[in-house]
Amino acid sequence: MLKKTFTIFMIMLVLLASAGPAAAESPVITASAGILMDAASGQVYYAKKCDTRREPASLTKIMTAVLAIEYGRMGDVVTVSRRAASISMGQDIGLRSGDRLTLENLVKAALICSANDSTVAIAEHIAGSEEEFIHMMNAKALLVGAYNTRFANTNGYHHPNHYTTARDLALITRYALGIGKFRELVGTKETTMRWEDGREKVIRNTNGLLRDGSFQGVYGVKTGTTPRAGGCLITAAGRGERNLITVVLHSRSRYQDTVRLLDYGFNHVVRVSLCRAAEEMDRPQVAGGVLPEVPAVTVEQVEVLLAEEQLAGIKKEIKLDAPLHAPVRRGQRLGQAIYKLEGNELARVELVSAQDVPKPGVLARIYNALDF
Repeated sequence: MLKKTFTIFMIMLVLLASAGPAAAESPVITASAGILMDAASGQVYYAKKCDTRREPASLTKIMTAVLAIEYGRMGDVVTVSRRAASISMGQDIGLRSGDRLTLENLVKAALICSANDSTVAIAEHIAGSEEEFIHMMNAKALLVGAYNTRFANTNGYHHPNHYTTARDLALITRYALGIGKFRELVGTKETTMRWEDGREKVIRNTNGLLRDGSFQGVYGVKTGTTPRAGGCLITAAGRGERNLITVVLHSRSRYQDTVRLLDYGFNHVVRVSLCRAAEEMDRPQVAGGVLPEVPAVTVEQVEVLLAEEQLAGIKKEIKLDAPLHAPVRRGQRLGQAIYKLEGNELARVELVSAQDVPKPGVLARIYNALDF
């Protein structure tokens, strides 16, 4: 298989978007780790130590809620155990042993006001014990591609074996946002929790960006804070057809960091044409044909969204199939063009023959065989 690699420089790219603001430098954030990801494609537009292990604090509860929604019935009535009621460190809703309330109310408490006691009650109801539920959390993390994540509890308390990365949290959140009930709850600014005995409690979302509406398009997701994890925040925001996910971990100013990332994503990500339809990419040799080579062209136009600063880093790799022998038919597959950014694949497009290359006729073969 033949293989050629080229670097595509920014001047060679065709920007299809209308002229926008001048290219900006990458945002500067106070967070120790962060990421800006496209919610639809998973494309990363900005990253800072996004694969470095960090403590997630209450961002853990995203996974707890996902499993509760997927494996439980929101209308189920849960009886709170003594163990769940004993959880009092950090934020809680004051659950008491023997309390009865629906699973949906417990999930509300976990996602909206970040109640630590609710997560243990959820785990025991879904899996029979918190320990078994944690096994489910770790298995789910692997299924969504969060390979650098390990959970040791359901609420985010410090533990040496409880860690994740900014990239993994973005992947988990991207998955979670595809669940209607999850998206509904993380976008709730205020609601009322209800116990089966008639008690009620108004809870308010801990996410200041969502609660005060200070940034257009924010629709979730979750805050987290512990002394070791620092200020953490995952945010989802959408404008038009573009939906973004940001993660900031161990931040001194989590809301300001998030706004900087979202501003960058909405204002400095552009649509780029990597290739046109029928664009010639190579001319592979043809053995035994009337022509010595044939144009290899793309079958379609390929477009992607990228941050302006990423454009110069795109690389194109041409992979041709086995050596060609005549006859070659027009439209015959010849290989692929693969586009990459920082080693990660952006897109690929098939390459086909732009014309027929037949074998020579009988007279031509006789003529070529003569030795003058």
